[in-house]
Amino acid sequence: MLPRSARSGASKQLLRSVSTMTAQTSHPNKGLTKYGGVYTATLIPGDGIGKEITGSVKEIFDSLNVPIEWEEYELSGEHDGNDSLFLQAMDSLRRNKVGLKGTLYTPTGAGTHNSWNVAMRQQLDIYASMTHCKTLEGYPTRHKNVDFTIIRENTEGEYSGLEHSPSPGIVESLKVSTRFKAERISRFAFDFALKNGRKHVTCVHKANIMKLGDGLFLNTFRRVAEEYKNAGITASDMIVDNTSMQLVGRPQQFDVMVMPNLYGNIVSNIGAALVGGPGTVPGANIGREFALYEPGCRHVAKDIEGTNKANPAAMILSATMMLRHFGLDYQANQIATSVYRVIADGKVRTADMGGHSTTQQFTEAVLKNL
Repeated sequence: MLPRSARSGASKQLLRSVSTMTAQTSHPNKGLTKYGGVYTATLIPGDGIGKEITGSVKEIFDSLNVPIEWEEYELSGEHDGNDSLFLQAMDSLRRNKVGLKGTLYTPTGAGTHNSWNVAMRQQLDIYASMTHCKTLEGYPTRHKNVDFTIIRENTEGEYSGLEHSPSPGIVESLKVSTRFKAERISRFAFDFALKNGRKHVTCVHKANIMKLGDGLFLNTFRRVAEEYKNAGITASDMIVDNTSMQLVGRPQQFDVMVMPNLYGNIVSNIGAALVGGPGTVPGANIGREFALYEPGCRHVAKDIEGTNKANPAAMILSATMMLRHFGLDYQANQIATSVYRVIADGKVRTADMGGHSTTQQFTEAVLKNL
């Protein structure tokens, strides 16, 4: 008998929408906005290279007549005065339930505003972040046959932002952990493995030091894992610092990985570096009601903003995951196949992949390969 969350229609629908890039079947969610055969999605280009790489998505969608209508909000995290625009974007996401997003800049230091990236996930309870790290055909890296998915809890832990200074020179930062959210993300990871033919789930933690907080996460994971034994999915756990070493030494051992928020942020960057960098790794953020798609390795890349050097592959592939969420598998497969074909061909590569092609040239190559 399958675990109860695997029998939930809503859970299966969410998992179906974020199946691996070669998935062939999916159906639109009932709650999605659709008028006259056209789906409406919120678009937040983000800061840095965001406008350039989302521009590639829009150009490709227009060329294929993909039935998506955008509600676009040029929100920026660089200024505090965008509160009203942030609220408008949030209203759009609540209305449409699906969005495509670049990374919003988050200032550092005391006295600056909190991350709007985090605020979106917390307010909409988009609790599961997914990053798929897979070796790309035609692009050799240090390790071969890498293929794992990082599933990261998105709404608590150190990212709760609960900090205060009880006296000058002293700061207390609270890490919030709950059994409910640990169980929810663990079930999501096992359900994802079940849906996508994966066989093993690894929990990443630091329970040897944070015995209560990470201990709660680890013990909850172990309890959930017991329910999936009969489904043929095995489980293990690994301390986060050892995980980092194992990833750069032997990443092929990993299949599905689940972890708290902060560790997921770090591990997803390591994973991206293993397979080609932040410009190649797609991602998704999934909740019970909302889905927000964005590159899996979240970088603003302000150093190349406006230079036409950014690699749009991660954003384009994230957009194809969004299309599958709408049930538009045919267009999603067309676009994803073209992106992988361009990378495999090796003639058009942006600077991050060792080439000299521009963002526009990569986009044009994708269009030609359609």
